[in-house]
Amino acid sequence: MEKLAYILFILVLIVWIVAMFAGLISAFPAGLIGIIAIVGFGLLFIKVLKERLESEEDNYYSKNIDK
Repeated sequence: MEKLAYILFILVLIVWIVAMFAGLISAFPAGLIGIIAIVGFGLLFIKVLKERLESEEDNYYSKNIDK
């Protein structure tokens, strides 16, 4: 049941992002600024997520330090 909810949320997110890009493309050339900003934020998010997943120190503290 939980997996189905996650799949539905991901599906809605993908449709929402596609609709947002379609709207920005239709507002060309001003929409180009929005597309560049979204891609920039996306790249930064991926970088931060990658660094967090690869960090041994963060993994140690999340597993061994009392909360």
